[in-house]
Amino acid sequence: MSKTQLNAFRKVLEAKRKELLAGSSDRAEILIENAAEEFDRLQQQMNREVAIRNLDRESKLLKDVQAAMARIEDDTFGICLRCEEEIPEKRLKALPWAAYCVPCQEAIDRQRAAGQPVDEDGGPVELAAA
Repeated sequence: MSKTQLNAFRKVLEAKRKELLAGSSDRAEILIENAAEEFDRLQQQMNREVAIRNLDRESKLLKDVQAAMARIEDDTFGICLRCEEEIPEKRLKALPWAAYCVPCQEAIDRQRAAGQPVDEDGGPVELAAA
C-alpha cells in the first residue's frame, strides 16, 4: 500500500477517533433518576439500557479504530490478522478499521453466533487442559 493511501486512511481514522471521543463524553442518558410513575421509571430504564448499549458499541469501535491506527504505525495495516492476506482496498474504504478480510470476518461471526469463544486474532480460543 502506498504512503499516500496510508495517509488517507490515517486521516479518516483520526477523524473517526475524534468523533467517537467527542460522543462518548455525554453520559447524561445513563443517570439514574427517581420517577414517581411506574411508566416513567420503565421508560427511563429502557432509555438507560439503550444508552449503555450505544456506549459499549462506540467503545468497541473506538478500540478498533485505535488498533487500526497502531497497525498503520506497525506497517501491518491492510493485512488480515487471521490469514495474513491483504484486505481488499474496497473493504478498507468501507471500514478503514477492518482487521480481517471478508471470508475471515464471516468465519469469526459464525463462531461467535455459535457461541464459540474467539481470541483477539480471530481464531478459536484454546482451552487449557485441567
